[in-house]
Amino acid sequence: MLTSALFWQRKDTAGSEHVLVDASDGLYARGTALAVDPVPYTCRYELRTDPAWVTGFFDVVAEGAGWKRSIRLELAAGRWRATTAEQGDLDAVLSAAGHAGAGLPGTEDPDLLYGAFDVDLSGSPLTNTLPIRRLGLHHPAAGDTGVAHRVSVAWVLLPSLEIVQADQIYTALGEGRVRFATETFSADLAIDDDGFVIDYPGLAVRAGDPRPKRAD
Repeated sequence: MLTSALFWQRKDTAGSEHVLVDASDGLYARGTALAVDPVPYTCRYELRTDPAWVTGFFDVVAEGAGWKRSIRLELAAGRWRATTAEQGDLDAVLSAAGHAGAGLPGTEDPDLLYGAFDVDLSGSPLTNTLPIRRLGLHHPAAGDTGVAHRVSVAWVLLPSLEIVQADQIYTALGEGRVRFATETFSADLAIDDDGFVIDYPGLAVRAGDPRPKRAD
């Protein structure tokens, strides 16, 4: 039974995320994310890492009126495998709402993800914790504050569940702050002592407790 819970309220749209976690030996998490943009959807996911916080598998199901998609991402021997399923017509739903069509779930070339050890679910503060903990940025070593760490991630887009390779940069700033950046974006995340996001400017803020117990 998972006894620790985290809840975030979205700032950029009407939505929220609730996740149950066990961080005693790496991370095991089961979460639900809701949002109304670009179309209303519910996303449910299950995530497990190894003790070093390298992602082992990531199961995601996204569903809305008239459509449902799922993916399972597994990492073994440095290579990713993606299994997908789709029901209904998300493209038609997006088009009716005045949005461009969605890409297919998954990725056409998993080899593009080679060298990625983390997943990043769009709109989810939970997945920012993966590189933060894997790199030890919640408690940076002497001399590591201000050092930028470039990582490659498997970026899972919502609601399409398309998987894209993305380069990201994480920098420990000290005093419970980590800078998250891409080539075109930067935000200073407030984190708790366990590396879980408290406040992601412009995206989400955490509410409620209890927080996960520290598991260094």
